[in-house]
Amino acid sequence: MAKPSASSQKKSRPSKARLLSSRTVYRGPVFWVTTDQVEEPGGVRARRDLIHHTGSVVVLAVDNSRPPRILLERQYRHAANDYLWELPAGRIDPGEKELEAAKRELLEESGYTASHWRRILKFYASPGFVAETMSVFLATGLRKGTAQPEDDEVIYLRLVPLSTAVHMVTAGTIRDAKTISSVLWLHCHGIFGKGKLARVDSRKMSKGRA
Repeated sequence: MAKPSASSQKKSRPSKARLLSSRTVYRGPVFWVTTDQVEEPGGVRARRDLIHHTGSVVVLAVDNSRPPRILLERQYRHAANDYLWELPAGRIDPGEKELEAAKRELLEESGYTASHWRRILKFYASPGFVAETMSVFLATGLRKGTAQPEDDEVIYLRLVPLSTAVHMVTAGTIRDAKTISSVLWLHCHGIFGKGKLARVDSRKMSKGRA
């Protein structure tokens, strides 16, 4: 059976919406909001309210202990009206590169630095109405220093085994989306052993022997 040509595959791709107009209705220090008039691929015209953001970074910091431990933070989140377990994270400042932002956030929030960095994920936080992207960096070779939190940040740190973090996800203790996706990525892809990413037996993980 003949494979479809590249040109036919290109033609079969769905078209995007067409932006007719855009108006900024709010601009704050962290994000801004626009009201857009768009023509959807089917020809229907609609209003879309969007929250724009410079983007964020997330740090999945893993130490060299056996079993390896993940650095988690617990802090109050007003939107949730509760304390949440999360990975270190924060927004990218204007003109700042993703990796620079990740290193800065890890140091500011936890005091840790890392010798090895690798971007493992990039996703939209809530694409229905938020244009923010999140880039997750795996950080290893941790060294402890002094945290430099912002004045309004009260952060409690904890290093937990990967198996414990996975249980916290499945038990509903971790409710933060970026942390859930990052922890499960590491659970699916392996842990560090002998300087490289090694495959993990999920049965050992569930028993805490990884």
